[in-house]
Amino acid sequence: MTERQNHIKPVEIKVRPVETKTEIDERGAFQRQPNRFTTPFGSEEGQLEAKPGKYRLFWARGCHWSNRASIVRELLGLEDVISVNQVGHTDDPERLKYGWEFAYEPDLKDPVTGAEFLAEFYYRADPDYTGRSTVPALVDLDTHTVANNDYHRLTNYFETAFKPFHKEGAPELYPQELRQQIDDLNDNVLFPFVNNGVYRMMFAQSVIAYNEAFDDFFTTLDRFEKHLETNRFLFGDYVTDSDVRFFVTLARFDTHYYRNLGPIKRSISDYKNIWGYARDLYEIPAFKNNTYFHDIARGWDRKKEKLFVDYNSRFADDIDFDAIWSQPQKRKYLSKTPDQKFLIL
Repeated sequence: MTERQNHIKPVEIKVRPVETKTEIDERGAFQRQPNRFTTPFGSEEGQLEAKPGKYRLFWARGCHWSNRASIVRELLGLEDVISVNQVGHTDDPERLKYGWEFAYEPDLKDPVTGAEFLAEFYYRADPDYTGRSTVPALVDLDTHTVANNDYHRLTNYFETAFKPFHKEGAPELYPQELRQQIDDLNDNVLFPFVNNGVYRMMFAQSVIAYNEAFDDFFTTLDRFEKHLETNRFLFGDYVTDSDVRFFVTLARFDTHYYRNLGPIKRSISDYKNIWGYARDLYEIPAFKNNTYFHDIARGWDRKKEKLFVDYNSRFADDIDFDAIWSQPQKRKYLSKTPDQKFLIL
């Protein structure tokens, strides 16, 4: 154990709540739990300090809420400022009931903190916590407690509060003059209709709730398909925070989400402009490096022991997702700066 680990007390964790039992309203609609640790980063009293080496980001390959934080971290060059590790699941049903664990570590423990389960950081921060232990989780390495799990704002904090630590020539993903528009798109369109829209469909417990989510999702995709006919990215010539948020859902729809839905209107690959746009983003190393298509596609039945297993789960290891997503697309000339995808100030 590290010196930090030696000073951390063990903590008792609880069985993970199940979304379809605890986050469904009287209409059968999914109501996602609120984030518990939302103290913002900043210089005012009571706010969190952006400090190199103080925080560790935990994220999961299949979770788009956390995937966007890992992409932005790399885009901005914060690798040496915020350490990182991934959580996942083993095949042990007894461990599965406690939620995310350090499944990729040989001893099933995070090498920096010594934790076995993500939940440890949550219950150490709040012993009375009753929600799910979710990613992204930005953990304070001095206390081994969750400092912030606000996926709504975490990438924005990376873009602003951590700006003094960005690499030289880091992209401006959250330009001051566009922030109100970016926030509006993120909060009022991408979150309810796209990012959370797929979960509203997958967790719906009534046909009415499912159909509402279905209409919201595909109506919004139709809107974006039209917009991207003449715009390279959501806000024109350059990639912004909003593009990261859209991409992570697009990357999972044809490879995973579809298996939990009824008849779908279209696959992502059926949208000419959206599909080209997604591949344009995938060309960027930070997007490619943090997108684990084979893990996303395999699903839960990794042993393939059930009689009926969906196509991607059966053949995930044989599909060359990188080749599919690296197919040429002719979108660069929609931009005034064809060879420059980022605004560099």
